[in-house]
Amino acid sequence: MVTISSVLAVSAVALGMVLTPGPNMMYLVSRSITQGRRAGIVSLGGVALGFLIYLTATNLGLSVLFAAVPELYLAIKLAGAGYLGWLAWKTLKPGGMSVFDPQPVAPDSPGRLFTMGLLTNLLNPKAAILYVSLIPQFVRPEEGHAIVQGFLLGGVQMTVSLAVNLAIVLAAGTIAVFLARRPSWLRAQRYLMGTVLGVIAVKLATDRARPIAAGA
Repeated sequence: MVTISSVLAVSAVALGMVLTPGPNMMYLVSRSITQGRRAGIVSLGGVALGFLIYLTATNLGLSVLFAAVPELYLAIKLAGAGYLGWLAWKTLKPGGMSVFDPQPVAPDSPGRLFTMGLLTNLLNPKAAILYVSLIPQFVRPEEGHAIVQGFLLGGVQMTVSLAVNLAIVLAAGTIAVFLARRPSWLRAQRYLMGTVLGVIAVKLATDRARPIAAGA
């Protein structure tokens, strides 16, 4: 029902976005380093639920709402850009810390870890844009039911994103130890991540693209 070209395109988009630093990556890495891999995996479960909520809402009419009320979409997009800009400033400011530089924090319960993973993803502007504006572009109504295609392509995105994030969770501790022994590399990683976050924030704030209604 979905074309191979659409599956490959969504996979490529999903891979590019999950490898770009953002709120999900920062939260999962920080929790995995400070509280262990199990905490990172529980947090990833919350992120997965956030993806599922976005996917369901988009296929049931969220993209149509945004297309009909572009001011609402613009407000959410600008809020997301501001959030990413704030993360970039926290990373780049004098005395800023790398996500791979573990800081002492109180351990959270599994329930809180799951909830924070969920909220981090729901407030993640990259996730909103992915489901509202990008995936609908690969739906081909002539190939079958648009909503079914939307769920299938969303499932492809979720598989790619969760697989990469799981690899990041499992490797976070090893990467942190590696960078801790190389302070110059740790600083370079911090500046690179902060710069990428800042560029994404600016691009998001200045992007004039409009949401595309699913099945349109």
